[in-house]
Amino acid sequence: MELRHLRYFVAVAEEQNITRAAHRLNVSQPPLSRQVRDLECELGVALLERGAKSVRLTPAGRLFLEEARAVLLRADEAVRAVQALASERSEDLHVGYAPSPSVELLPEVLRAFDGVAPGVRVVLHDLTSAEMIAGLEDGSLGAALLVGHSRPRRGGLEFRRLRTYRFGVLVAPGHALCRRRSIRPEALASLPMVVYSRAEYPDYHEMLLDLLGESARRLRIVQECDGAFSLISAVEVGRGVALVAESSAIVAGKRASFIPFEPAPPPMEVGVSVRTGATGMARRFFETASGLASPRSA
Repeated sequence: MELRHLRYFVAVAEEQNITRAAHRLNVSQPPLSRQVRDLECELGVALLERGAKSVRLTPAGRLFLEEARAVLLRADEAVRAVQALASERSEDLHVGYAPSPSVELLPEVLRAFDGVAPGVRVVLHDLTSAEMIAGLEDGSLGAALLVGHSRPRRGGLEFRRLRTYRFGVLVAPGHALCRRRSIRPEALASLPMVVYSRAEYPDYHEMLLDLLGESARRLRIVQECDGAFSLISAVEVGRGVALVAESSAIVAGKRASFIPFEPAPPPMEVGVSVRTGATGMARRFFETASGLASPRSA
């Protein structure tokens, strides 16, 4: 028994006429009659009572009509579901990220997402927090991995915290502070500082104010950098120290040492964000990433 047998039978049963059913199905009458008889032979029961110009359903035919309709409906639903999924997977998913804050998360999230949506091509965009928020809002990005401090206060975006990182100071190997287990934030006032560019990273300078208060305006800034790698390089060669989250120490590796603040301020949050009500692959990316939240950050 094939689906076409069911479709032919349903058409004949609903039209109550072989000729009209053949016209509806766009097939000739003899093959249609033969297919319905083959179905009855396979079932071993008469489904139709045939007259000169019309047909009527037998009791078995009425029951089978209900079941055949249900099977065809389910088959059509399955086809639509598969086609919808294939359509989603044929589209690229654009994801924004900040390299230093997401250094641990990005590979984990991409591996996990590839496991649930292997046919989707994720296009990555290295952006500032402001650019990611704008991209989410205008639809050019489906999702973003960003710093929670940067998420907008207004509605329109969902944010799920995935990791938290301590704040502290990044210093060159062999620096006088390397042997310290912790450092007080106010100690930075006497040290040469390497910072991110204010023009490109305004959120970083807002963070300095949050952590240091008005003393942030009196820092002895010796160099502004346009990215994590230039900042780490400046620290490594001894230009100054940098106030960063611990994720930057992961990027730096052995090129610099990280000294956490004591007392510890609230940590930096890093998470995943999508537009409120996002669907399809953006929603799947959001939920997949959310499943990777560390216990201390969830």
